[in-house]
Amino acid sequence: MEPQGVVGPAWRRQTRSEHRWLAVVVVLATIALQSLLPSEFVLRPGWLLPGLSTLLVVTLLLINPGRIGKHGRMERTVALFLVAMVSATNAASAVQLAEGILRATITDHPTSVLVSAGIVYWTNIVVFSLWYWELDRGGPARRASGTEQHPDFVFPQMSDPELAGKDWEPTYPDYLYLAFTNATAFSPTDVMPFRPWAKVLMMVQAVISLLLALLVVAWAVSALKS
Repeated sequence: MEPQGVVGPAWRRQTRSEHRWLAVVVVLATIALQSLLPSEFVLRPGWLLPGLSTLLVVTLLLINPGRIGKHGRMERTVALFLVAMVSATNAASAVQLAEGILRATITDHPTSVLVSAGIVYWTNIVVFSLWYWELDRGGPARRASGTEQHPDFVFPQMSDPELAGKDWEPTYPDYLYLAFTNATAFSPTDVMPFRPWAKVLMMVQAVISLLLALLVVAWAVSALKS
């Protein structure tokens, strides 16, 4: 508890919750990118991901078109289901891409391989950014209510209040940056995971990103030699 008369940082007190619009835009843009994947890398039927994802996004916006509510259990359930569905679909695309590279069944389409790998890699970043955003301290609604005293992720601005203003608190772009740096460095950079689930989730993301990168590099070396 803060001493009387002392206002703590925004991430530790009750604040206004953030909008979901940026996350929705990123998800829809990523789904649009997924539509560019070759048919052999797409989970069948092809309309499943864009159709259900669009339906879930519309449902989220109908439930709460403004800021994320503090007690939106239905909203949170739909949001987590959307993230889980995109995660499963991208995992299927990654497996099919890896299988095509390992079995050398897609060597005649170098541009397709590189574009597909880039889309799967980016979607992996988006998927984990959404998981981090939805799970850290119980999600955006619970973070806004200030009910969780101990963070799952510690951002630099949280460990040293002098680095940011008193109204700073993590929002979706911070979690997108966390997912991006973890996917490219294969390890934490400036954001540290404190809870076991956060460490495991970051480890899983790093392993997936590393395997994708190694497979594409190995395929590129093999293609250059042939």
